[in-house]
Amino acid sequence: MTARTNRQKADQDPATWMPPAPNATYRYLAEWTATKLRWGLSADQSEIDAINVYAGGPCEMTVVHSTPAP
Repeated sequence: MTARTNRQKADQDPATWMPPAPNATYRYLAEWTATKLRWGLSADQSEIDAINVYAGGPCEMTVVHSTPAP
């Protein structure tokens, strides 16, 4: 992700921001989900709904790898 794209994203979640490059969507969602799982973080319903739209469609073959935090 470029610095400019990162600034545009700020602290938005997948419900309000997705990478401008379609091929970056899979990785972004996989890393977002892995981070939530690793640290036991919660997600609000709009975030879950947005992730489910992609998980059931264009990202359905993406595998999320997560290791619980120590």
